[in-house]
Amino acid sequence: MTRRLGVVMDPISGITPYKDTTLAMLLEAQRRGWQLNHLELSDLSLRNGRPWGRSAALEVRDDNADWYTLGAQREHPLAELDVVLMRKDPPVDSEYLYATYILEAAEAEGVTVVNRPRGLRDVQEKLAIAYFPQCCTDTVVEMRAEPLRAFLREQGRAVFKPLHGMGGESIFVVEDGDPNTSVIIETLSRRGTRYVMAQRYLPEIRDGDRRVLLVDGEPVPYALARIPLAGESRGNLAAGGRGVARPLTERERWIASEVAPFLRERGLTFVGLDVIGDSLTEINVTSPTCVRELDAQCGLNIAGTLFDWIEGERA
Repeated sequence: MTRRLGVVMDPISGITPYKDTTLAMLLEAQRRGWQLNHLELSDLSLRNGRPWGRSAALEVRDDNADWYTLGAQREHPLAELDVVLMRKDPPVDSEYLYATYILEAAEAEGVTVVNRPRGLRDVQEKLAIAYFPQCCTDTVVEMRAEPLRAFLREQGRAVFKPLHGMGGESIFVVEDGDPNTSVIIETLSRRGTRYVMAQRYLPEIRDGDRRVLLVDGEPVPYALARIPLAGESRGNLAAGGRGVARPLTERERWIASEVAPFLRERGLTFVGLDVIGDSLTEINVTSPTCVRELDAQCGLNIAGTLFDWIEGERA
């Protein structure tokens, strides 16, 4: 019997194939004989309480110049699919959240959704570290400028970032006394109307912002250290960082073990933890990346591990 997979993502035409984790998942599913279906957020709908999708049959290739073929779109109940991968990139805005309710309705009709819609709503990628203070560095979240300035004075050097960003977007490293401090806080907080996260600056960033991938709470044995370019404070690959695979440290294994029960309880099967030095800095649940780099450097098949779990769930 043909197994049917839907993937909700940004347009597949816009990905960078050689480093795209969603493509790695689709290639693995296709190798296993799954029928692939491509959807964007606007292709999800509700009709008299039932979840529907407008999907296009999809074929994928591991070719940086020619990586996909889309067929004609058709409309159908989402329950015609066995599994949906929710791989839409942030921001997690209102439309993203509405889409998780549609996917939750599909879940109620028997579709396996990875990651679970309720978990995607409940776990904000930056704020989720608050559940694990034992794993983290000094961190505050504030709208008001004066508490942020006080934190900076206390730390001497801090990282300021918005809660909604990804890929290193709008991250500032600020020294106490920096004349740009006020404008940075005003810009990030939109003059005190949006929350800003401030964390103690971790000099270990020079050795990389390490991505630890978990499948059903079990860590992949290697992390990808995303090492900043010279003169850059961000290790994110999207910001030009260089990815180097390294065996997990004991500290990283311990952090993964602390977080794993929380993830399993919420149906968050494929997750990326960001670790700088000994500190957990983010829990990525929407569309974690770095599979292609780890597979290539370490001879792994992380998508294969994920689909072993998915097929076990559907057995």
